[in-house]
Amino acid sequence: MEGIEHRTVNVNGINMHVAEKGKGPVVLFLHGFPELWYTWRHQIVALADQGYRAVAPDLRGYGDTDAPKEVTSYTYFHVVGDLVALIESLGVESVFLVAHDWGAMIGWYLCLFRPDLVKAYVCLSVPFRPRHPKMKPIPTMRAFLGDDYYMCRFQDPGMEDEMAKYGSEAVLKKILIDRKPGPPCLPKDNPFGISTDDKLPLWLSQDDLNYYYTKFDQKGFTGGLNYYRALDLNWELTAPWTGVKVNVPVKFVVGDLDVVYTTPGMKEYVHGGGFKKDVPMLEDVVVLEGAAHFINQERAQETNSHIFHFINKF
Repeated sequence: MEGIEHRTVNVNGINMHVAEKGKGPVVLFLHGFPELWYTWRHQIVALADQGYRAVAPDLRGYGDTDAPKEVTSYTYFHVVGDLVALIESLGVESVFLVAHDWGAMIGWYLCLFRPDLVKAYVCLSVPFRPRHPKMKPIPTMRAFLGDDYYMCRFQDPGMEDEMAKYGSEAVLKKILIDRKPGPPCLPKDNPFGISTDDKLPLWLSQDDLNYYYTKFDQKGFTGGLNYYRALDLNWELTAPWTGVKVNVPVKFVVGDLDVVYTTPGMKEYVHGGGFKKDVPMLEDVVVLEGAAHFINQERAQETNSHIFHFINKF
C-alpha cells in the first residue's frame, strides 16, 4: 500500500474518494459489490511500477464516497456521469479501463455511452449483455432463477436488516470466499451463514477483511444494493440504446468457477459468437482454470499480466 495517495474529488454533485499511484497514462479501475477501491490494491502497485497512473475510486454508495439514499440515484447514467467527471478532473482525454463485477457493468455502459473516453477495456468476470427489448431484468431472473437468486433477494427492502443480523464481517466473508459455481442463491432461512471451518484463503488476509468490514460498518450496504434495485429502471432508461454495439477494444478475463460465467447460458454467449457480435472489437477471452469470482485478488499476478500486456499494445 506504500505510496498510494488518497484524495476527494467533487464529481457530478457528489464527493468521490479516489486512491491513486504512479505517473503516466491513466488506468481507471472500477470495483464491484461488495467491495471498495481496495480490491485493486495489487493492480494499483503493479501498474504504477510499470509506468502507468493507476486510479481507483470508491464508486457512489461505497466507502468514503457519498451515498445518496434514493434508488433512482444509482442508474447507469448517474454512475457513468460520475466517471466522466472524474476523467475530466484527471486532466486527460481518455483512459485505459479495468473493471470487475458491478464495476464491469458500469464499464460496459461507459464504453457504450462515451467510447471516446476509453482507449481499451480489460473486463473481469461480467461480459456485456445487450438489452432485451421485451424482458425486464428482475421479473426475468425470478422466472428463470427463482426468488432466492441473489439479485432478486436484493430487491427486498429488508435485506439490510438481514445482513445486520450476521454483521458486516460475516456477510463479506461469505461473499468473498464462496467458490460454489452457478447462480448464487440466498435462502431465507440462512442467507449468510458460514461454517466455522470456512477459513480465509491465502489471497485474503484478516487485515484485508478488517479493512472491508470497517468501511461497510460505517457506510452500510444500501448504496451497493441500490445498484441491483435500479436494474429495472436502467432497463427502461436505456431503451434508446437497444441493439447498439460496444465499439472499444476489449479483453475479457474470467475464472472457470466464476458465479457469472457458470450461470446457465453464459458460456454459450461468451464462446458461441454472441459476445463477439455485440462487442465487435473483442480481441481476447481468457478463462483462468481453478479461479472463482474475485480473480483480481485471488490470481493477482496473472491478472496484472493480462492487464499490462493488453493495454501496452495501445
